[in-house]
Amino acid sequence: MLTEYSNDSSLRRIRVIADFQFGAGAGVAVFPDECTFQFSTTGRVRQVRLGKERLATVRAQDGRLTLGVAGAARLATRIAPPAYRVAVQEDVAVFIADGKNAMAKHIIAADDGIRAGDEVLVVTGDDVLLATGGALLSGREMLAFNYGVAVKVRQGRGSECFQER
Repeated sequence: MLTEYSNDSSLRRIRVIADFQFGAGAGVAVFPDECTFQFSTTGRVRQVRLGKERLATVRAQDGRLTLGVAGAARLATRIAPPAYRVAVQEDVAVFIADGKNAMAKHIIAADDGIRAGDEVLVVTGDDVLLATGGALLSGREMLAFNYGVAVKVRQGRGSECFQER
């Protein structure tokens, strides 16, 4: 009995998840036809790659996507600000890009539509992607609170994002 999906089927499935999670058209923008897949022992898609870069991982517990930096960069070009974005102060940007968590007191703007648990893009005030991670607070709470972690950063872009400026 075959438990794995075909590449076409996996690509369609992953694009539908992205469209559901980030809005119509996100799937095609983040996952090009050249994507490769890594499967779990049960035959389900676990990681999506483009070359050697990880675009996303499918979480086993809920089937939602966690983005790699490459996937977040592709998504950032598709969705207009402020959607799924959390902007931080310039003086902490280098720390966030190195993978440190974004604290609520450093948030200067956040999409009102963000809910705790959502996958978000952490950016500077001028929309330079610093990192990707999971929101621990809603967008409104991020702006209202003065303490605590707002975004648990999963992966930062490192110093390369400052060389682009």
